[in-house]
Amino acid sequence: MAARTLGRGVGRLLGSLRGLSGQPARPPCGVSAPRRAASGPSGSAPAVAAAAQPGSYPALSAQAAREPAAFWGPLARDTLMWDTPYHTVWDCDFSTGKIGWFLGGQLNVSVNCLDQHVRKSPESVALIWERDEPGTEVRITYRELLETTCRLANTLKRHGVHRGDRIAIYMPVSPLAVAAMLACARIGAVHTVIFAGFSAESLAGRINDAKCKVVITFNQGLRGGRVVELKKIVDEAVKHCPTVQHVLVAQRTDNKVHMGDLDVPLEQEMAKEDPVCAPESMGSEDMLFMLYTSGSTGMPKGIVHTQAGYLLYAALTHKLVFDHQPGDIFGCVADIGWITGHSYVVYGPLCNGATSVLFESTPVYPNAGRYWETVERLKINQFYGAPTAVRLLLKYGDAWVKKYDRSSLRTLGSVGEPINCEAWEWLHRVVGDSRCTLVDTWWQTETGGICIAPRPSEEGAEILPAMAMRPFFGIVPVLMDEKGSVVEGSNVSGALCISQAWPGMARTIYGDHQRFVDAYFKAYPGYYFTGDGAYRTESGYYQITGRMDDVINISGHRLGTAEIEDAIADHPAVPESAVIGYPHDIKGEAAFAFIVVKDSAGDSDVVVQELKSMVATKIAKYAVPDEILVVKRLPKTRSGKVMRRLLRKIITSEAQELGDTTTLEDPSIITEILSVYQKCKDKQAAAK
Repeated sequence: MAARTLGRGVGRLLGSLRGLSGQPARPPCGVSAPRRAASGPSGSAPAVAAAAQPGSYPALSAQAAREPAAFWGPLARDTLMWDTPYHTVWDCDFSTGKIGWFLGGQLNVSVNCLDQHVRKSPESVALIWERDEPGTEVRITYRELLETTCRLANTLKRHGVHRGDRIAIYMPVSPLAVAAMLACARIGAVHTVIFAGFSAESLAGRINDAKCKVVITFNQGLRGGRVVELKKIVDEAVKHCPTVQHVLVAQRTDNKVHMGDLDVPLEQEMAKEDPVCAPESMGSEDMLFMLYTSGSTGMPKGIVHTQAGYLLYAALTHKLVFDHQPGDIFGCVADIGWITGHSYVVYGPLCNGATSVLFESTPVYPNAGRYWETVERLKINQFYGAPTAVRLLLKYGDAWVKKYDRSSLRTLGSVGEPINCEAWEWLHRVVGDSRCTLVDTWWQTETGGICIAPRPSEEGAEILPAMAMRPFFGIVPVLMDEKGSVVEGSNVSGALCISQAWPGMARTIYGDHQRFVDAYFKAYPGYYFTGDGAYRTESGYYQITGRMDDVINISGHRLGTAEIEDAIADHPAVPESAVIGYPHDIKGEAAFAFIVVKDSAGDSDVVVQELKSMVATKIAKYAVPDEILVVKRLPKTRSGKVMRRLLRKIITSEAQELGDTTTLEDPSIITEILSVYQKCKDKQAAAK
């Protein structure tokens, strides 16, 4: 990769942070129990920065926190290709949710991800498409990806797409899906990629919220040896989407699908177009994409990311967290329907001129060695995946891993949810042969890129199991107590907030800026509230302890319990329900639904099966509760609020420590629900 790609600013950073691979001996997994501390010196890592050497990790962290303009300004200037230079590095105010970076600057994201590399090294491989069937991978050069992107961009323009229009992409991981994202970026359209596992109803809701003009999809998808009827789902969705003017349909299989009045055969149209498309010059704060994520209310929210700040942050975190070097093969196995796929399959790696793997299949197809066979065949250097997959593969044993040569691996990464110690140790010891750097990364759809991770750091710095540890440059974490005060010191827990804006963060919720302010800046005025709790160790490292609101994390998919409750509420026999998350061996968390069924409903087992089908149809299969328990009533306060905290304690065997129940309308309900739950467990045990 040419030095220009990284920029002189990043080059200086890298020069001071060499030697990131290799891990020293680690202490046993686990840290001392958190406690509330009185005020005292902060335990955060940058606290020692004053005594640090210039160019060291603490010194750079301190500079990014103290002088954001001086830190990010040169990096943006030197790393990105600009049409017009920016005049103001940042202008942010958390009290109003105003976030602006590199104001006055103009650029095109697709030029930064494609054209600049094509000029220097057109035949470098941009993408390796690891298709569902092993051994059938396809390599796409930067030249080919640029031509495909331009043809698709011209096709969009021919079908009435203009700058600012919203485009829905309902496609699995594939080069054409990446080209669709980049084609939108090229002409200034806004893409919203919708995970190709969502139901027609979920798809329609997102299309309508964004007022999408065009949907891009495949005739069918392939995953784990199974065919997914994508076009049929889109057909059902767009019946309820008045803004959709065209559905562009690409061919993933040879099977014919129904083509209606809105439908356009994508490859045929692209073949007619010129492989050159002039890029639109976009303002730094113009919308690049929207991505829908679950909230604690039932309505998903369209998180908005903009151009320059997002791209810079994705590229820089990709380079520094994973120690990505020129010529490396970067293997992030996430779906492009999630933020991980946006930042670390598409935008970050391509901006850096990397070779990025697109993984279409599953961890266990055709067998539990799929990841490691792929690593051997493609010679992957960095592998980035979810703890859910690691926990699943761990149960298949070590033989599936050791069967394959993994010597190309240098960095392993974990993303999507906190990784447990057993999974971390297995990934490090078995997959990485105890020699690979393992980065447990914490970040969110809203943060745009990795915020806390063990790397970058000082050379040879320790990595502790199952801990995100160190804030990235410009991320200034603070812990807050219940009263909204900053928790100082070490060995303390609190609500994880960030006190200063960074370039990659979301700018708003589409069409509802007040909801954005209320969700992220209202709970702790002057701070961005992550919704997660965290623990700060004696050494100032951060460990994420999980969600603090009514959002659960199922196999890395964030889902509001209110969304599931809304789906359940549509069943005429179920007047009330309460959904909570609980620990699950494989998924990390699973959903548990308590439902009240009308006396007239008849067989409650039939109702339960109908509910599972409804949730799968209205949201997605992964949202279906693992357990649905029929109860006579729900525990409520005198004001009518359901006390989900008590339900969670019942199913996690903490019923002896219920805490304050004085606000319960009828305390006897706890014994009632415990009895029903125990009978259910006994019945399940007998069935085994």
